[in-house]
Amino acid sequence: MSASSLSAPSFRAIASSSRRALSARHAFPSTVPRLAKLPTSSGTRDKSAVGVFTPKAAALFAVTGAALFFYFRSEKDKLQEQRRKEKEDQVVGRPQVGGPFTLTDHKGKTFTEKDLLGKWSLIYFGFTNCPDICPEELDKMSAAVEKLDKEYGPIVQPVFISVDPARDSVPQVARYVSEFHPRLVGLTGDYATLKATCKAFRVYFSTPPDAKASDDYLVDHSIFFYFMDPNGQFVDAFGKVSTEEDVVERVKKEIARWEGETGRKV
Repeated sequence: MSASSLSAPSFRAIASSSRRALSARHAFPSTVPRLAKLPTSSGTRDKSAVGVFTPKAAALFAVTGAALFFYFRSEKDKLQEQRRKEKEDQVVGRPQVGGPFTLTDHKGKTFTEKDLLGKWSLIYFGFTNCPDICPEELDKMSAAVEKLDKEYGPIVQPVFISVDPARDSVPQVARYVSEFHPRLVGLTGDYATLKATCKAFRVYFSTPPDAKASDDYLVDHSIFFYFMDPNGQFVDAFGKVSTEEDVVERVKKEIARWEGETGRKV
């Protein structure tokens, strides 16, 4: 059959069928699967796929974790201290802290609670062989008193009371307090007297009653210094988390309140 004998519709059908067959023969899939990454010649995987965790990165991770741990623990302690003070502010009246005592100062003279009347006072209980906490707290207290002295004069009396009567003799206490504020008064006494004084101020201490000066021991005790008003009444207590600025601001606030209510200055 010649092309001339074909009708026009038949010729168009044959041409269309040929084009479809040709298109199918040369068609490719719309997507081509990716080849998986093969191991390198050394048998190790591509570092870009798994990352690099070097000893230096591990050390940095450990240091950062430790820093965050101590930061959040410090913030937690500050929050607990703030909540404690807020609860005390909500209580009607003041806690029964303090009372009569008769001790010996670092100059060998008798010193009682009456010697603190008429002045504000900051009182810390500790011992002269304390390796770190007592010196740190006394440094903080002394620095706060120095700032208050510049603004008000010597109206705040710093006091150190020993909880280690066996080793803290009068000469020993005298040497110790000379390392801090020049007006710091050091007090000591026998075991029974100091125990009664600590009980009045709600101070815990673990000194053995039969301890000797030659014994080697540490003393566990409460880590607070107490803020007392000119009438010998308890105002507040500052713990280890309290800063020097906290002490200064609290004392200034109480002085302003006192002067406003009484109309007189110390």
